[in-house]
Amino acid sequence: MSSSDWRSLYNARRMSAAEVVAKIASGQRLTTGHAAGEPTVLLAALKERAKSLTGVEVVHMIAIGESWYCKPEYAGHVRHNSLFAGGGSRDAIATGLADYTPCYFSEIPRLFRDGILPVDVAMIQVSPPDENGYCSFGVSADYNVAACKAAKLVLAEVNAQMPFTRPATIHISEITAFVEIDKPLLEIPLPKIGPVEEKIGEHVASLVPDRANLQLGIGAIPDAALKFLGHKKDLGIHTEMFSDGVVHLVRAGVITNKYNNLAPGKLTATFLLGSKELYSFVNNNPMVNMHPVDYTNDPCVAGQVDNLISINSALQVDLMGQVAADSVGPRQYSGPGGQVDFVRAASRSKGGKSIIAMPATAKGGTVSKISLRLDAGSAVTTSRNDVHYVVTEFGVAELRGKSLRRRAAALIAIAHPNFRESLTAEAKAAGLL
Repeated sequence: MSSSDWRSLYNARRMSAAEVVAKIASGQRLTTGHAAGEPTVLLAALKERAKSLTGVEVVHMIAIGESWYCKPEYAGHVRHNSLFAGGGSRDAIATGLADYTPCYFSEIPRLFRDGILPVDVAMIQVSPPDENGYCSFGVSADYNVAACKAAKLVLAEVNAQMPFTRPATIHISEITAFVEIDKPLLEIPLPKIGPVEEKIGEHVASLVPDRANLQLGIGAIPDAALKFLGHKKDLGIHTEMFSDGVVHLVRAGVITNKYNNLAPGKLTATFLLGSKELYSFVNNNPMVNMHPVDYTNDPCVAGQVDNLISINSALQVDLMGQVAADSVGPRQYSGPGGQVDFVRAASRSKGGKSIIAMPATAKGGTVSKISLRLDAGSAVTTSRNDVHYVVTEFGVAELRGKSLRRRAAALIAIAHPNFRESLTAEAKAAGLL
């Protein structure tokens, strides 16, 4: 398509936000971008007409915006189906106002592509087009690429402030209708790193060799780990997401991706979430390598990366090594995300390690997060067969290749001292020690 042709198409498909969402009909399934890629202007416009619709389903991962469709006044009109619960959806899921669908992050595109969850409308946020009419998915390639290919309609915000990243792009001819906006992306504040997180970060960093390639999430513990990696050499990134801490280590010359054997010199990710500094850093940055999640998180792909160190968190770990990371009892807290994807990729990786890191206690130190058994109703996120290391502020427990008896002893040793005696007694009574 020539430049003049796509520009004519661009002008023809540019509309107001109200005109764009007027294309959504009752009974349709609508996927939206998540995290910093959330199309907030179109969602606000949809809110204005939501009560004229019935049976619309909104599907996405974590939202950091308003999540108005989780409120009771929209019941029967618009209902949320969460693929990763968050602050805006947990209560709605718990009370039956919203749904939760379990799925590994890497497999969400297949739900859309294979028609397991047929997509009527994909609603996304993209960058302005380049000289050939291609818009970038910017900070959120993940499942959006597959959703757009599967959808009958693709509705977009073309945001002047969305960074242009490669290679995940969509041509303007593939977008049904869009609104132009010039609005800052959603940001999250930098996490507060306290003494507990610092100690955990120090232990995690001790497991990371020079030339390792990292997968890490967001929050105080991953950021604390990054803080203690400043003396490492030639680290790389192959992850589902990264934030500001990675940018700082790139600028410090610690992260070079020199030994990222799958994508040398590249920061490989599927979505980004952080501050304006992060979004500025990735814009038109040839080092940034944004791919759909069924590439970045596929264990058969990520497992090809040598020395892949996977760093993830947990809500609870039992004395056999089972990890609960997405529910507290039967209450859905988040989702598996990419944890299992990368735990298994690290197992495939030459020199790989998977690390589960968490504070030893919860609720002001009154509850041990290492327990004889997971809370009743808790889902097992990562099985005991997959866990390599568990880290708390009190040390490192290596579980890979260990018997149940040795696992229990290793985990009790990194529990808070206030709980070690009772855990030992419980383990003996259960026949684990």
